[in-house]
Amino acid sequence: MASGNGTKNSVEAYLRRYAEELGGNVECAWDRVWGRFGRFVYWPYRWLVVAPFLGLSTLVLAPMAVLLSVTVSPNVASKTIAAFWARVNSFVTPMWVDVSGREKIREGSSYVVVANHLSHYDIYVLYGWLGLDIKWVMKKELEKVPLIGWVCKSMGHIFIDRGDSAKAVDTLNHAREKVRGGTSVIFFPEGTRSDDGSLKPFKKGAFRFAHDLGLPILPVTIKGTRRILPKGSTELMPGGVSLVIHDPVDVTAYGRDELGAIVNRVRNTIRTELEEF
Repeated sequence: MASGNGTKNSVEAYLRRYAEELGGNVECAWDRVWGRFGRFVYWPYRWLVVAPFLGLSTLVLAPMAVLLSVTVSPNVASKTIAAFWARVNSFVTPMWVDVSGREKIREGSSYVVVANHLSHYDIYVLYGWLGLDIKWVMKKELEKVPLIGWVCKSMGHIFIDRGDSAKAVDTLNHAREKVRGGTSVIFFPEGTRSDDGSLKPFKKGAFRFAHDLGLPILPVTIKGTRRILPKGSTELMPGGVSLVIHDPVDVTAYGRDELGAIVNRVRNTIRTELEEF
């Protein structure tokens, strides 16, 4: 025990000296020391384990998801194969997820899920831990990507042409049939991942879709995935993230001309949670 305390005191003393050189405090010094050390240690694991495992798991599980979609149901494939794919890759990263508010989801209900977007790892978080059968709204270009487009199409995800608003509306109109009986659709209303972690303006497509179908909007906030993998970077790092599920918003209480009020309400809910991070 005495030896352990001596080691701890030595580390703290070193950090204090390092902190004085940086003009900061011990916590700041620890973040910098660990950040440099952690990146050095994790680098080979990232490229020798995580990246190959992601590719292998996708190659193995994608055909299984397609087969299950065709023979049983796309919804079953989404809640089993896709959720397992998300969780196993999160485990290997490793990324651990804390979930709060799951009791706010009613079993068997369908929602229009609206989430902020920080990282590619948001997909793992939502697929693996939201606990819903979800259909993604994806840009049309992804439909042409080998394997990904094939799998996503077989599982009933929704591809929209962002460059043609008329076609996008038509696609969403046809997608109404898929959102029922406990199946939900998910939107990233910012349209893309945030560069700096701040919440961008919301587009109205998700809210118009929810209002037209009379479905409640389920706001969710994702926190911490930008530290795992920032936009435009390969600097993958392990860490913990949070998924916060908020109270559903009843859109039937708003008129068609009040979409802006719904957008502001949902965005403020997500923004307030992000600011507490």
